[in-house]
Amino acid sequence: MHQFTIEPLFGSEGWELAGFNIAFTNSALWMLITTVLLWAFVLGGMKRELVPGRWQMMVESFTGFIDDMLEANVGKAGRKYVPYIFSLFMFILFANLLGLLPLGVVGLHPFTFTSHFTVTGVLAIISFSIVLVVGFWKHGFHFFSLFVPHGTPLPMIPIIFPIELISFLVRPFSLALRLFVAMMAGHVLLKVLSSFVIDGINAGAGFAALVSAPSFLLMIGISALEILVAGIQAYVFALLTSLYINDAENLH
Repeated sequence: MHQFTIEPLFGSEGWELAGFNIAFTNSALWMLITTVLLWAFVLGGMKRELVPGRWQMMVESFTGFIDDMLEANVGKAGRKYVPYIFSLFMFILFANLLGLLPLGVVGLHPFTFTSHFTVTGVLAIISFSIVLVVGFWKHGFHFFSLFVPHGTPLPMIPIIFPIELISFLVRPFSLALRLFVAMMAGHVLLKVLSSFVIDGINAGAGFAALVSAPSFLLMIGISALEILVAGIQAYVFALLTSLYINDAENLH
């Protein structure tokens, strides 16, 4: 499990502020790398040429994809959330893909910070907070009607309301847990298979042929699957966030 260990870098383990350790860690470094690469990616596509180049086409394709998703789930009111959902989707996508790099950068092994519940939890809480702010801003206390489905018989309201409320409050937990589990499970599986490859080679030619070769081929397949999962999990996180925003925007 060493690949998930958060470690301080550049001698920052002694940094403290008000009694809290604020060391600059490998997790923080890869968040910074992800942010810089995302910023460079978007900046490269902001030329606004009449005949867009490939880079501009890529950025516009992703932007259009998010815009279409929000329009389908929220309606015309969803357009104002495009910057946030686009940033959320691309940040998670870049983070997931960078964590799959097989080689280190400046001597540092790639770190998948989305495999930590604290990171995915903060992203989920930010999204959930937007839903609450929008919901109460637009609808006031009428927002609580979200927890009473239309047509619910009056005697059933005391039972349905707490169930719906608990289901609503669990949303950020389930949103964060889904991404965290998917990223951690994939990397653990790759680590186990890589240990089979190394141990088989160390055990001799026979074990290398029987254990290492099949494990290595399986690693290639799992790595390809992980690339797909990296995109799917970013999409699911953005999609569910847009659906939650729809609840706040289009409350009936």
